[in-house]
Amino acid sequence: MDPFDLAFAAAREAAGLGEVPVGAAVVRDGTVLAVAGNRPRALHDPTAHAEILAIRAACAAVRDERLTGCDLYVTLEPCPMCAGAISFARIRRLYYAASDPKGGGVEHGPRVFNQPTCHHAPEVYSGFRAGEAAALLRGFFEGRRS
Repeated sequence: MDPFDLAFAAAREAAGLGEVPVGAAVVRDGTVLAVAGNRPRALHDPTAHAEILAIRAACAAVRDERLTGCDLYVTLEPCPMCAGAISFARIRRLYYAASDPKGGGVEHGPRVFNQPTCHHAPEVYSGFRAGEAAALLRGFFEGRRS
């Protein structure tokens, strides 16, 4: 299955639980190691973003704190916290759908991977299924306002 299909399914599941609809999948050599959706509300944990949960699960699966050779697929541009975790995990490539001009930390905001203090920067590819991700987020927040 396409990693973005898995990430979007996790994002939709998160939305169904009242969480901001963001999903992530970690893949190594075509094998899916972990899939997660946002869970800060459910877990009472401000760090329970989809990327963090997927990275934790993938690290547990490979029994290593580094995810060398792994790729991360996310439905939204990672925030600065998640970008830091991506760097520390040594993710090889980051693929994300929608940009996040307000809260992003990769192409927006602090641009974590461009800082001299960043020890590892993954290859970054953006814009995959961006319209679908933006529509999912827009629909979620419109539903919360009405």
